[in-house]
Amino acid sequence: MPTENRQIRLEVDELPKQWYNIIPDLPEPLPPPQDPETGPSRVEQLPNLLIRTCLGQEMSTDRWIDIPDGLRELYLQAGRPRPLFRARGLEKALGTPARMYYKSEFYSPTGSHKVNTALAQAYYAREDGYERLATETGAGQWGTALSYAASLVGLKCTVYWVRAVYRWKASRLNFMKMFGAEVHASPSDKTDCGRELYDKDQNHPGSLGIAISEGLEDAQRDPKAAYCLGSVLNHVLLHQTVIGLETQKQFEKADDYPDLVISCLGGGSNFGGFALPFVGDVLTKGKKTKFIAAQSDAAPNLQGEYRYDHADHAEITPLLKMYTLGHQTSLVPIKGDGLRYHGCSPIISLLRHLGYIDTIAYPSDEKHVFQRALMFLRTEGFLPAPESAYSIACAIDEALKCKEEGVEKVIAFNVSGHGFMDMEGYTEVLGLE
Repeated sequence: MPTENRQIRLEVDELPKQWYNIIPDLPEPLPPPQDPETGPSRVEQLPNLLIRTCLGQEMSTDRWIDIPDGLRELYLQAGRPRPLFRARGLEKALGTPARMYYKSEFYSPTGSHKVNTALAQAYYAREDGYERLATETGAGQWGTALSYAASLVGLKCTVYWVRAVYRWKASRLNFMKMFGAEVHASPSDKTDCGRELYDKDQNHPGSLGIAISEGLEDAQRDPKAAYCLGSVLNHVLLHQTVIGLETQKQFEKADDYPDLVISCLGGGSNFGGFALPFVGDVLTKGKKTKFIAAQSDAAPNLQGEYRYDHADHAEITPLLKMYTLGHQTSLVPIKGDGLRYHGCSPIISLLRHLGYIDTIAYPSDEKHVFQRALMFLRTEGFLPAPESAYSIACAIDEALKCKEEGVEKVIAFNVSGHGFMDMEGYTEVLGLE
């Protein structure tokens, strides 16, 4: 019988010692990065774009990759392992026969799951002798996480932040600065690719693709700077599997197992980190778990085309085989801006293409997902990040389907971050003023 406890915890010594790399277990080979037909080779530039160890992990076919002891210490400092909660208050309010569990990535020091790969990339960058990290951020969670990680390991950090979000998240901007980060609204006048757009429109809302280009260009100009990416790439999802690996152990303790695994998806880092260990069980152990990626119809990349495309606006990156809306497509800003990205992780895209992952895209006015987040807040007590509201909305909708159909399922969902610095967004969408 499943445990009656509301909270399933792991001991410190149960923190995973290895990350799970799904690549050797995929049903078919992952399509490799490619060069465009014209221009210089982007593939040959990869050693100049990525941290050496991260590039090795990006291409690795080892199923298990060791987490260095020094990095595990940083994970412990950041509060891992994190609890898995049984959502009994929410279940009661919904009147559903479903058993609902959520992972508490909002217990991170900066408020999101992004810390898991930020610490890894900063750790490896310091090992390689870099002095500064350059990156982009959309919702601000990744920029905050890398600023935090850089601070802990003694590196400087420069963040290019999508202007549409930079404008309204003053508290998160100050949070990054408290960690010592230099933060620029993107597009900025600090890089060539940013200046081209900034000079045309100083109020350009920006996009994650543009901010990525700025971070890449910045790092390329400075041999002492390393570029770090917060989502999409294989090594980022690898680092995030600490979430799903912990969750698997917690389900063992609960004597339960998910029928349905849900998380929000922008580029794929939190969805991948939470879901891929369970996808591995489907691929290697015959489990029948279903997977749903919750998205916004402002950027439903998993409903786009499955083809090769650049990961950034200025075409600095190689072409990646992924579901994409087009790397220069204009995307309408939303409050859950971490989901506003044109492309999806190649790993998740392949799994989607092969039928292992379903997707739902919620209306971009965000009223439905924020109302679901309000229900979660009032029954479970935690305020989710706007992006995490999509995960919660999908879990609630699926639990209500169980009620309608009289079907008992186990639903696991990831609450990837807290919303303490997103109140303005909730206030505007829900009309709380």
